[in-house]
Amino acid sequence: MSPLGTQRRASGPPLFCYSEPGLRATNPVEERVIALIEPTAAGLGFRIVRVRVSGNRRKRLQIMAERISDGEMGIDDCSRLSRALSPVFDLDDPIPGGEYDLEVSSPGIDRPLMRIEDFERFKGHVAKLETAAMIEGQRRFKGDIAGIEGDVIVLATEQGETRLNFSALSDARLVLTDKLIEEDLKRAKAAQAAEHEMGEGK
Repeated sequence: MSPLGTQRRASGPPLFCYSEPGLRATNPVEERVIALIEPTAAGLGFRIVRVRVSGNRRKRLQIMAERISDGEMGIDDCSRLSRALSPVFDLDDPIPGGEYDLEVSSPGIDRPLMRIEDFERFKGHVAKLETAAMIEGQRRFKGDIAGIEGDVIVLATEQGETRLNFSALSDARLVLTDKLIEEDLKRAKAAQAAEHEMGEGK
């Protein structure tokens, strides 16, 4: 994970609005942040993976993002996105009251799975899923992502095939495996090669 942290002071009353529902946000403040920053991030070629606000006396705003083109997110990317979001927050700060720390980071290898498209992208890899309510006596599931059928996640577990509605999930992330690490290294090398070719073309 490539984090970049800065400090900010909130200003003005919070305005609540709701964007695309799902796992990317867990409360109205986080939904508000996504709605506020997504146009700027997309304009720079970044996808917002997840937003989390934590802390009591001093808040921490964590924005997890990745490049739309290849899913990578380096330190330079984090810095670029952080600088671009600074004037956005100056005009319309979504965090109610007091100072807070802003952290822009990559999803990491064992990344969270926040959208249906994430499950499709990482089909064949091991994931841990948690549901908001009990399903057949359990809330936590682990297995290979076998497929996606509409909004249903098909998971191949040790007990057999499990089918979970995406809307029933409260959390989901990849499990670090040799296969995942190998694919991540290949993807990183491909991204570096592409950047090198672009640099030579200038």
